[in-house]
Amino acid sequence: MQTQSAQTFIVIGAGQAGGRAVEAMRQTGFAGRIVLVGAEPHLPYERPPLSKELLAADAGELQSMFERAWFNERDIDLHLGVAAIAIERDEKQVRLADGTAMPYDKLLLTTGAAVRELDIEGAALPGVHTLRTIEDNRAIEALFSAQKPVVVVGGGFIGLEVAAAAQLRGCAVTVLEFADRLMGRALPAQISAIFAALHGANGVDVRLDTGVARIEGTQRAEAVVTTAGDRIAVQGVIVGVGIAPQTNLAQAAGLSVENGIVVDEYCRSSDENIYAAGDAASQWQPQLGRHLRLESWQNAQNQAIAAARNMCGADTAFAEVAWFWSDQFDVNLQMCGAPLDWKETVTRGDMAARDGILFQLKGGRIVGAIGLNRPRDMRFVKRIMAAGKTPSPAQLADDAIGFRDLLRA
Repeated sequence: MQTQSAQTFIVIGAGQAGGRAVEAMRQTGFAGRIVLVGAEPHLPYERPPLSKELLAADAGELQSMFERAWFNERDIDLHLGVAAIAIERDEKQVRLADGTAMPYDKLLLTTGAAVRELDIEGAALPGVHTLRTIEDNRAIEALFSAQKPVVVVGGGFIGLEVAAAAQLRGCAVTVLEFADRLMGRALPAQISAIFAALHGANGVDVRLDTGVARIEGTQRAEAVVTTAGDRIAVQGVIVGVGIAPQTNLAQAAGLSVENGIVVDEYCRSSDENIYAAGDAASQWQPQLGRHLRLESWQNAQNQAIAAARNMCGADTAFAEVAWFWSDQFDVNLQMCGAPLDWKETVTRGDMAARDGILFQLKGGRIVGAIGLNRPRDMRFVKRIMAAGKTPSPAQLADDAIGFRDLLRA
């Protein structure tokens, strides 16, 4: 039997998930070879600041999660700026774009997701941006620094964070959302309305039920023509219409793929030697009775750590309450849970005043919670949900009853 010190673990994807995974492998005591492969030339970094503080203010450069010396000290091989192009499962090796063939004993896919692009006339013009990488952030930040008028296509979390940042930087901003409300995939209608009012009050021109017909310009984007027939003069267009999991490698290798790389509760794919975590992974959630793919900072970090530990022999199921946050103007939005439906809602505080929590209940249990400017409370709500506590609706609604007490009950 091969000793652990003679084994090679390869991680494909050098973002947040990949960085946390290799860290966890060494922390767990894995003594073999670790290789981290990334198509981007950068050391691992976290993406949330790209659409938040690094756009809302001229906050300087994004810091890497670890310095290069950190990897050297832990004897982790870096192959950055070169993409993995094939997983050859029969030979148990990964082939890179530079022709390198790298054998593995176990493989972790943290390939993340790619931004969706517009398929319309003018979408490829200079001045049309998406936001996923450091380079994307720098290009958009330069646009905001010049205080030029912009159109944001998409009223989801990223689009609205970008819109808020642009408005705070002095840009005239128009948001185009094809659906009839903002953040409609993730939030109930009453919360969508609160954020539409928030952006409107801060000077953002929000247009619902409106898409992009085409983008006009000669050398660069100069105007956006909407599906309603309006023409909006711009200096830049930011497209935020969602992301798609990067599953090409997995699919070509014959792994099970369905809205992400299908993995079990231990983060194992349909090949017992290949694991997946982060935005690209669709994991079986026993407590939900379904697979779930999450696009969140918490999941990218913690699921990758769990996958890495399981590769090292932990054999521990990963099951956490989903958590997500967004900062827009002076409102911190936090969400716990991933409910498909619920039977009743209970409100604590004043949601219209952007200071409260909306609980979504089913069968007496909290299946989801949405907090506005209640970050401390939401930490306890997440713990209450994880513990399976069932406070009554009256207790949840009463601001005089502390969540710490409900957790202890």
